[in-house]
Amino acid sequence: MKFARAFIAILLCVLGFLIAGIVAQGQTGNEASVSGTIVDPSGAVVVNASVNIHNAVSGYDRTITTDNMGNFIFSNVPFNPYVVTVTAMGFAPAIQNIEVRSNVPLALMKINLQLAGSSSTVTVEAAGEMVETDPTTHTDVDRDLFDKVPLESASSSISSLVTLASPGVAADSNGLFHGFGDHASNSFSVDGQPITDQQSKVFSNQIPVDSVQSLEVIEGAPPAEFGGKTSLVIVATTRSGLGETTPHGDVTASYGSFASTNGGFDLGVGSNRLGNFISANGLDTARFLDGPEVAILHDRGNEENVFDRIDFKPTDASTFSLNLQYSRSWFQTPNSWDAQDATEWSFNAATPICPPGQTGSCGGLGPNGLPVGPADQRSKIGTYNIAPSWSYLINQNTVFTLGAFGRHDQYNYYPSANPFADASPDLQTSTVGQNRSLTDAGLRAAVSYTKGINNIKAGATWESEFLTENDQYGIVEPAENPVCLNADGSPDTNPAITDPIACTGLLTPNPAFVPLLGCYDLTRTAPLPASDGCPAGQRNSTLYNYYGHTDIKEPSFYVQDTITKGQWNFNLGARLDLYRGISRAQQLEPRLGIAYNIKATNTVIRVSYARTMETPFNENLIIASTGCSNPVIFDFQLDVPGASCSSPNSPPLVPGKRNEFHVGLGQSFGRFLVVDAEYIQKYTTRAFDFSVLDNTPITYPIEWSRSRIPGFALRATVPNFHGLTVYAVMSSVGAIFYNPQVSGIGATPQAPAGAPFRIDHDERFNNTLHLQYQPFRKSPWVGLNWRYDSGLVAGALPYAGGQGYDPVTMTCPDCTITNGPMGINGAGNADVVDTSGITPDQQFEAGLHCGNVYATPTTPLSSSLGTNLCPVTSYGSKLVSIPAPDTEQDNSNPPRIAPRNLFDVSIGDDNLFNHDRYKWSLRLTAINITNKVALYNFLSTFSGTHYVTPRALTAEIGFHF
Repeated sequence: MKFARAFIAILLCVLGFLIAGIVAQGQTGNEASVSGTIVDPSGAVVVNASVNIHNAVSGYDRTITTDNMGNFIFSNVPFNPYVVTVTAMGFAPAIQNIEVRSNVPLALMKINLQLAGSSSTVTVEAAGEMVETDPTTHTDVDRDLFDKVPLESASSSISSLVTLASPGVAADSNGLFHGFGDHASNSFSVDGQPITDQQSKVFSNQIPVDSVQSLEVIEGAPPAEFGGKTSLVIVATTRSGLGETTPHGDVTASYGSFASTNGGFDLGVGSNRLGNFISANGLDTARFLDGPEVAILHDRGNEENVFDRIDFKPTDASTFSLNLQYSRSWFQTPNSWDAQDATEWSFNAATPICPPGQTGSCGGLGPNGLPVGPADQRSKIGTYNIAPSWSYLINQNTVFTLGAFGRHDQYNYYPSANPFADASPDLQTSTVGQNRSLTDAGLRAAVSYTKGINNIKAGATWESEFLTENDQYGIVEPAENPVCLNADGSPDTNPAITDPIACTGLLTPNPAFVPLLGCYDLTRTAPLPASDGCPAGQRNSTLYNYYGHTDIKEPSFYVQDTITKGQWNFNLGARLDLYRGISRAQQLEPRLGIAYNIKATNTVIRVSYARTMETPFNENLIIASTGCSNPVIFDFQLDVPGASCSSPNSPPLVPGKRNEFHVGLGQSFGRFLVVDAEYIQKYTTRAFDFSVLDNTPITYPIEWSRSRIPGFALRATVPNFHGLTVYAVMSSVGAIFYNPQVSGIGATPQAPAGAPFRIDHDERFNNTLHLQYQPFRKSPWVGLNWRYDSGLVAGALPYAGGQGYDPVTMTCPDCTITNGPMGINGAGNADVVDTSGITPDQQFEAGLHCGNVYATPTTPLSSSLGTNLCPVTSYGSKLVSIPAPDTEQDNSNPPRIAPRNLFDVSIGDDNLFNHDRYKWSLRLTAINITNKVALYNFLSTFSGTHYVTPRALTAEIGFHF
């Protein structure tokens, strides 16, 4: 009930703000207001002057007119440099540079317009510089730019946008992305609210892209105000209705490939005192997630989002904002052919193997005598968020902000109705259900002070994270924990034998049999013996119920100052983080950034350093930290190669410590091209990753002794040039981790202590090129993406030889898969690859071939040497890059996904009938237009195997007012 009390406290805060009535002009997140007055040469105000604020790189562009007092105000302006341009009939234009870097409202001095044709025409200042002088490297993308970017993941649009628009990001399946070599060490700041839990379709629902006005993706050393998970900090400014005196809105509907339907609306309306923005949308599709097969098998899903932002400014000194969000998603777990055809079961010996494409049970019967049928595992995620905030303008230099937030994620994983359908060869040996919740409630307060060369911000945040895990497990693979062995040593799968005493005749007791797991082995049909140690009164196999609950408290305090002195820009800060959960830690974290602006050449040189505390992932954190002390979980892990608990007292996960160094260069080439490049090195003690529980879809965090992440990132932008906008992002990021594992439930790989290996976040090179062309403001437009990925590190794959290959014994104990008869020519080389370690369907998924013979979902590789054996000279893959014989090495030469080029295009017209007030739009989008068959990953420890999206066509119609 702790989280219920926390939400009550938040609601009381909201009521307190309303009753107090001092509810603020400063903004509450990473945005501010910009205001001013326009006057003529005599000092009289200019009415109906047009005022434009613009950032050519991010694409932010807004225009308003002055009121009858000559005043203007832009609300909700994201932090960035801008150019303000003022035009009016009979006057010469005036241009001024401004910099928005604080919540303190920016009140411009009176802007004087000179008469047109006057010999003393005054331009307030030359047009703004294109390259930023901020010491922290970041990417800014405004709605006007990303609105026309074709996104590859309809169900995770924010993640897809970040992947396509930011350097240093490796693309993964289901909208996941790896920011600078880390799996999920990314955080969001939504209007100042910190969200450090994974925003992906396997853990939580993202904020809808319709609600976002602009994104700032911080790739450099994070300023002191950001903590928790900081590989990438994604600062989102949501849309507001404040100042929208004329209501504006959109209604859209689309239909596309895979029977995908999407509909939504948004509306912004308000005044200078009160504003409201609301958006709602829904998606239904037959391809919700990226599946393990090219074919679409069991992949339907839907998603609904509602977002509402309310802004109230009762006085010029105060503003109250309230963000509300509810999201729900329901989706099936995509099946492989192995799972779809239920070929695992052999209790009915007459059952044929199902041919590819045929669904249903094919007559296969489980130990209960019922047809097995295809796997039918599903998930449901419900998310709601309440975030009130209040800002008070103490004086013209100082703003105080106070905010509260409560976010709740409810995650349910449902097994198949017939649990035996969940058994897949070498993939899943247990049926599992999960009912997990995460509630993040907290308060935040900050003071921003801007004067002269200083821009100071100091603040504190208190977060309480309430975690509840309620899981069910049951063995559904008869050979997982056999009671007896046959004469040839193979497992006996007779469901009626539950006691080793019954292993008579040709049967012998299995020395590896784990009696306690027999209590939860659903393949057993006879009563269980008392010697198994089952709970009192239990005589039949049943599901095991695991329950865990904890409360994690994370107070933090920070102070930072951005100092601008001449051509120098310093970002000095310090942060104190405390972690009080299953484990305890605290850390003082200095942050430092320096930038020098060489104005003569439009060059900015940056150097930055950050000390950060990397907090453990909350998803299944309890079982990861305490599971080894549970005898059932301990035994469940015994049969997972390399993933056993080291001891019942394995230590819980502890926050890691990171030192990161950044060196960057920004270069502007006039107004036509801006380039930002950065080199990084990150050193982490106690580095996090994910593993899976007993071959189930349930993932949990793990912790290695240390990691090193080197890399570079580059972004080049061509601002709007006669209607053409171009940006390119590229990067190379390594992810080198070191054994041993230091906490929690065990994981793979196993190697000598201190041995380095690369995990599947590591990619040698990727780039995205986006071109957007609209020759005139009211003309049709076209957007094109080209994405190249050299390929992530792949999972276990058969190959010839490798590190540790011994030419004397002709064995390879350290190889990912021991490759059968090696060195048959006597020369000490591995001449034959044995692919029997993976199923025929997995061979098919990897695109393996032996000469011109390709594996199929039901037929393994074959050659003159026999089934599953292939000569090295004939062995290969069209989807995975396999190391040459005897060259595989987990660090220097691991197997990788084959390189891929993907092209997306979008064509549209935002004003079909050329109306000024009410507009109709039409958009046609093609994702993977060449229908490239490629993988995101293969047998990833974390997520398995996934193909990229096949060609997907979508048509969208919209009404805008």
